[in-house]
Amino acid sequence: MVDWGKNNGFTLTSLFAGDKFARMKKNYTANNLSITLDMAGSFVYTKISYPVRYGVFNEIRTPDQLLHFNLNGEIIRAVGRTRQWIHPNEWLKRTPGNDWVYYSNGGYTGVFEAMGEYYLPNLQYPTNALIGGKPFRETCVSDLVEDWYQRLMALQTSTKNLPEPMARFLAQALQNTPDRLQEKAKKLFSISGGRVTVMPPDARHVDYDIIPLFISLGCLYKCRFCRVKTEHPFALNTEDEIVGQLTRLKALYGRDLANYNSLFLGEHDALAAGRNLIVFAVEKALEILAFDQGNMKGSNLFLFGSVDSLLDTDPDLFNRLNTLVSKTYINIGLESADQATLDHLGKPITVAQVIQAFDTMQKINDQYQNIEITANFVMDETLPKDHVPAFLRLVRERVSHTKPKGAIYLSPLSINHPSREMMFTFNRLKCLSRLPTFLYIIQRL
Repeated sequence: MVDWGKNNGFTLTSLFAGDKFARMKKNYTANNLSITLDMAGSFVYTKISYPVRYGVFNEIRTPDQLLHFNLNGEIIRAVGRTRQWIHPNEWLKRTPGNDWVYYSNGGYTGVFEAMGEYYLPNLQYPTNALIGGKPFRETCVSDLVEDWYQRLMALQTSTKNLPEPMARFLAQALQNTPDRLQEKAKKLFSISGGRVTVMPPDARHVDYDIIPLFISLGCLYKCRFCRVKTEHPFALNTEDEIVGQLTRLKALYGRDLANYNSLFLGEHDALAAGRNLIVFAVEKALEILAFDQGNMKGSNLFLFGSVDSLLDTDPDLFNRLNTLVSKTYINIGLESADQATLDHLGKPITVAQVIQAFDTMQKINDQYQNIEITANFVMDETLPKDHVPAFLRLVRERVSHTKPKGAIYLSPLSINHPSREMMFTFNRLKCLSRLPTFLYIIQRL
């Protein structure tokens, strides 16, 4: 620790983060205010039952609130510190798409069993969650979402003679008004040609901190049940378009790009883009976004695939991905192993294809250490009676022993309709499955 002396009531110190990404941390305190610049969180994504902050960020702490800002001076987290706040270990997170998400612990054990994570994301928009409360209806939460910027302006007005680094940071944060943050979110969507309407469930492993790169548009199927599909016919982006996206993404994320190490290849069936375009996109992304030079350790790749695209994939793609990135997650929409249910859903595939894709997933997961293929199945009380028995024949009878890889995600079809009966069904299926089984909450970027 180095004491920089005192300046108008503020004590300036520098601390070092004891990591290969070590940097100086500057702390300023006076009366009831504390500001810390270049605060180091964890550089490895982990699953633990207390709040973990990732990367490097800036913090403002007052008796009433805790605000975190990224390296561009944009607000990314907020916590109330009054007695009215729901729980001291719960927080608000603002996404690059300018949504606020409230993370609740939900009793820890129950949430972890259902989601595979210790904290449950509660969303402001309609989704298919079976668990969770209504935190945005709480005054303490809604007030912080609506008033954080006014509180920041009041802080600047009431604080005089700030040391130069703190004054510069505060001025930058004030430039990022709510309107400006919304405009930046629109720029992000325009780079890809549209919003990421649903993220892969595996993105939970990196707290949904993913950079979207669209190598294709649309999907192979136009299933009747799907709420996130686009009318756009399936089409590939060119290599030049992909490089153009990456260049603009690098500029848009700016300094805070150092806090990212995960890429999402969009849109709904990037696996159908084929080996050459996928490998090109990943190699260019690693070159331009330079994950290896950032704060977060390793690199992650996420993408969706379909039954047809998985069965048609050149096996060499898996050989390349296994060495290109630290971890690859490919999520396949199987939906059901019952033909009546597939027909009911309007999914133009056969049970034989679903079984073949399921078996292919097992082989890939067994063969490649750094690749995990996961699958989605639907849940609903109105589905044909053989849907659940057919599901169990796959995940129990067709798998000889319990496996740690190849997660199965059960996605409720109903929106904004929590159901105790559905949770009972989920818990029963989870207990019987020989693969890790979790709920899938539809969440956008």
